Amino acid sequence: VELRGGAKKRGKSSRNRKRTSTGSLKVRGDKDKEKEEDSGVVAEGLKMYKKMLPLTRVYISAVVLFTTMGLVLGEELTQQFLALDPTRILYGFEFWRPFSAAAFLGAPSIGWLMNGYYLVNYGSSLERAYGGAQFVIFLLSQMAVLSIVSALLGQPFYANSMITAMLYVLSRTMPKQKVKWLVMTVPYWFLPIGLMVADILQAGNAMAAIPHVIGMLSGHFYHFHKFIWPKMGSGGEDWLVAPDFLIRRFDGDSSSDKKAKIAAALKKSRKRGKGRKLGGKK
Repeated sequence: VELRGGAKKRGKSSRNRKRTSTGSLKVRGDKDKEKEEDSGVVAEGLKMYKKMLPLTRVYISAVVLFTTMGLVLGEELTQQFLALDPTRILYGFEFWRPFSAAAFLGAPSIGWLMNGYYLVNYGSSLERAYGGAQFVIFLLSQMAVLSIVSALLGQPFYANSMITAMLYVLSRTMPKQKVKWLVMTVPYWFLPIGLMVADILQAGNAMAAIPHVIGMLSGHFYHFHKFIWPKMGSGGEDWLVAPDFLIRRFDGDSSSDKKAKIAAALKKSRKRGKGRKLGGKK
């Protein structure tokens, strides 16, 4: 409908169009760009998830699962159904509790994101260095030790202790190597202590050190029995070695198969040439 003076009545489409923060009308292409950006972030996240090593991916999936359950159940029910409880494990046959205690990092927060990053980083490094089978042995041994110690100290969850144990074992492989921590260069062995100090300062409470102390003790238990005890003169034995069926399942070859392949490679390298005596005729 034309108004006086030749002006036209504004249509509904221009009236209902959203404006930007500067007051100008949004272009229709902006919505498409926003959708593309959102889908790009999701695709990048899925790509990173698929790139994780298998056992680390299972662990971080358990963290997301139990975090979601914690949001649905609420704080009180989360403590009731997911916390470590030796009585319910032994007499109620609630065998999921050690797993939920090892994978629950609390409600989503900045600290939750940082702990998830540490878990992926340190877990992937251990799985890559020792192989999937030995990483399973590490996780099971840590869950056993941490369940006992946490139950004695009244700690309902020990996911933070597991992260510290991972970092401790990694730091003992090259303890004197220099690494960056915040704005300082420190030896690798100091990183578990640095992580503990950072959590104490963030929480403003010295009790925040307890999960880290437990984790360092548990990590030292594994490191001692895996790498120190077998090398001692008293005839210690590595009882934390992964069995062949786990090696075949996660690494593809059993320990005997690996030894056979190494022996075959060495034998083949010896047969490459007969050689000749020094000073002899060609």
